[in-house]
Amino acid sequence: MSIDIGRTGGQTDGSELPLGLVLLAGAVSAAVLLPLLWLVGMAGNVGQARALDLLTSARTIQVLLNSALLVVGVTGASILLAVPLAYLTVRTDVPFRRFFTIAVSLPLVIPSWIGAFAYVSAFGPRGELQQLLAPLGVQSLPEIYGFEGALVVLTLYTYPYVYITTRASLKSLDTTLVDAARTLEHSRWEAFKRVTLPQIQPAVAAGSLLVALYALSDFGTPATMQYDVFTRVIYVEQSIGRDYASMLSLLLVAGTLVILAVESRIRGEERTAGRQGGRTGDRVRLGRWRWPAMLFPALVAVLALVVPLGILMLWLVGGGADYATTLQFEFGYVTNSIYVAALAALAATLAGLPIAYLAARHDARLTAAYERLSYVGYAIPGVVIGFAIVYFGSQYATPLYQTIPLLVFAYVVRFLPQSVGSTRASFLQVNPQLPEAARTLGRSSIAAFRSVTLPLIAPGLLGGAALVFLTTMKELPATLLLRPIGFQTLSTFIWDAQAAGHFGSAAVPALILLVVSGLSMLVILSREGYDVR
Repeated sequence: MSIDIGRTGGQTDGSELPLGLVLLAGAVSAAVLLPLLWLVGMAGNVGQARALDLLTSARTIQVLLNSALLVVGVTGASILLAVPLAYLTVRTDVPFRRFFTIAVSLPLVIPSWIGAFAYVSAFGPRGELQQLLAPLGVQSLPEIYGFEGALVVLTLYTYPYVYITTRASLKSLDTTLVDAARTLEHSRWEAFKRVTLPQIQPAVAAGSLLVALYALSDFGTPATMQYDVFTRVIYVEQSIGRDYASMLSLLLVAGTLVILAVESRIRGEERTAGRQGGRTGDRVRLGRWRWPAMLFPALVAVLALVVPLGILMLWLVGGGADYATTLQFEFGYVTNSIYVAALAALAATLAGLPIAYLAARHDARLTAAYERLSYVGYAIPGVVIGFAIVYFGSQYATPLYQTIPLLVFAYVVRFLPQSVGSTRASFLQVNPQLPEAARTLGRSSIAAFRSVTLPLIAPGLLGGAALVFLTTMKELPATLLLRPIGFQTLSTFIWDAQAAGHFGSAAVPALILLVVSGLSMLVILSREGYDVR
């Protein structure tokens, strides 16, 4: 049975929408949308007068200002770091250019909340640096907590979003326009400002908006730095004042949607702007500034990579034994992480199949709506999804509350787009005439899919499942809110260890998690064909 839905005007395979897949994809899309609907329902039960009081309270205004200040600060600082780094590694003859191209991209491997733990341990009032300076009479260091600490840490671990997009734009830049500006006796800075900057501006804006989205939704770093933003206050309030947490969650979702709307508009402008073809030209020769210029990417790499890795090694060598009797790491936490991540990867792959197939094979309004709805969970911060599902589980699904199935459901809602995007791309690479040929030979639709289509899309399925698996391993707020009692993963154990001040106990699980993040980075780079030349 099939149905005919209005087309959006693109290419189709000439067939009507299969009813079974439409219903299945609709069920998945509805399930993804449910946490947001529960959140709206919670907020609707607050009452208009109380909701107005909560939204206009001094604390809410302060949290809003704190969050806005952090987002603006991190975004601006990331641009100031990333654009010069991209220019140096693409357009100049700075020494060890290929090495620094990789080195300044690698901070994406380190979850920002692990970086925050390391910086607190290194530069806190009684941290490793203070202990080294103690023989010199330094009894304490300035506080790293608060806005400044959150700004530094988030910038160090989010600027690569801007760096990667800017670098890609610079590599495709037509430098004949720059040469023309130089022949008109413009200085190198004037040529950059008038010619290069306008051409890379869409890429810089797209990357910076990703940074803004991350800074707004991050939970671990502001919580570690004791800086009250939406995510931290929601996490604290969800167990003591759900009315307030629900109103803050709606504000956070509204802020996220604003950022996504701006990102969508900028991407549209980038698509319509177009590019003139041309040569990439010779690199700018820095002359006597060549070696001093190298200090900039070297300093960034030291702060973002060497400091946290060095602290983790110090914890591993000197800190773990001190806490063995109070907070001991067990290998079972690794298997727990692998178990729930594998379940989430399998569930997300199966749930994403009907949406990806319909989006790839049928250019219809309904299929486009299903695909967009699947991205809702990815756009909403994990702490909000966790809070909404906690509310649903405790009020309406008590048998599932604090169980593995509900935790896996949160992961699927959060990371479904990673599976849908990868699977859809694989479907697009399969010629629709191949399964049709199998059907003309007497195969059923399911048999044709299993024998012809499935082997061809298997790499995409595995790629999407790997991304969901690796991202789930690092997820923190949803896991903290929804895990069964006594259930520890790598992320939750590291969090509990830092909350108790037992940094040494966090060394092994943190290093394991970094290896997992590194694998995630390899998957992303291999899929994108990242070029370090």
